[in-house]
Amino acid sequence: MQQVFQTQFNTLSSLKTNMFNKDFLLTWDRSEDELKAVLTVAQLLKDMHKAGKSIRTFDTGLAISIFRDNSTRTRFSYASAANALGLGLSELDEEKSQIAHGETVRETANMISFLAEVIGIRDDMFLGEGHTYMREFGSAIQEGFENGILHQRPTVVNLQCDIDHPTQALADLMQLKNTFGSLENLRGKKIAMTWAYSPSYGKPLSVPQGVIGLMSRFGMDVSLSYPEGYGLIPDVIEQAKKQSAQSGGKFEIVNSMDAAFSNAEIVYPKSWAPFNVMQRRTVLLNSNDKPGLKDLEKECLANNAKFKNWECDEKKMKLTKKGEALYMHCLPADISGVSCAEGEVAKDVFEKYRLATYAEAGYKPFVIAALMFLTRMENPTEKMKQLLENNSGRR
Repeated sequence: MQQVFQTQFNTLSSLKTNMFNKDFLLTWDRSEDELKAVLTVAQLLKDMHKAGKSIRTFDTGLAISIFRDNSTRTRFSYASAANALGLGLSELDEEKSQIAHGETVRETANMISFLAEVIGIRDDMFLGEGHTYMREFGSAIQEGFENGILHQRPTVVNLQCDIDHPTQALADLMQLKNTFGSLENLRGKKIAMTWAYSPSYGKPLSVPQGVIGLMSRFGMDVSLSYPEGYGLIPDVIEQAKKQSAQSGGKFEIVNSMDAAFSNAEIVYPKSWAPFNVMQRRTVLLNSNDKPGLKDLEKECLANNAKFKNWECDEKKMKLTKKGEALYMHCLPADISGVSCAEGEVAKDVFEKYRLATYAEAGYKPFVIAALMFLTRMENPTEKMKQLLENNSGRR
């Protein structure tokens, strides 16, 4: 195991990163070396934890979380990462804060940051607002730091916004890297990121956008599939096309689930709301138009129902390479006959890959821990060396 640690450490030492005191908001804003560093540190921390070693890095400090939408995996992954690294956890409940009394974003950002190391934010439901909110939050704490209000500048980590879900996409990439042996082995592998039927509406665009925005960096054959009218944010599509061309990969958009699954090594069937629906929904949410939201939901569910055949079932899985593609999902999946009558994935397909999806989710605490580590350590390689050498174990 020590040799494994040393190999990973050598990889980290070879990578050029500039992440200290930098917010981590979109994967496509970070260099390839920095993305590789996240995966390397996450793997090191995961292996150390599995071996019973302590990964405690901080003696004090807060990890603050702001969840503006419901969450299970990301919420507990963030809490687990903070605790394992030695940070105290504090979750901002906006309903119990002075935000309800008119406290501004800039004020809140500074008031919660006095002894904070990292602030994780999930704000994914309002198209055009989540990423903007995170940038405003980061700008506010930068101002506080530059003017001596804050002794140190905590970093902001995107736990999911309207544009990207970087911690999920990076966990997905770790699953692929370990399944296929290396990042290099992903080149030319076909991944089908495809819409799937759901008996609900309003699911964020950030998971499919995060997947195409990251996998296109590593030379994969990305096939994005959705029914007519279910498109993603155009700018993200263009970013993925550009990155695919730069990495030597391929990028296509098809309006057939069968076409996307054909000869694919990885399939990722996931429901999302159309871009134009999320635009309309955001306006209605901001104006608290409850009748309008009900009408929109009725309209969208009726439209979804036209595409109930967009289900990941055994027949479609047989279209994949050798009929043995890796099924992936961010969870929770809409499982036909289990969580709903008809949904994204057939019961027998999900059961076959259920444990694999749990393993996929299991990378997320370590991805988040790696982001905390790399954005808070001025010399992450030296700090990791100390962590490896001075380790008495967790128990």
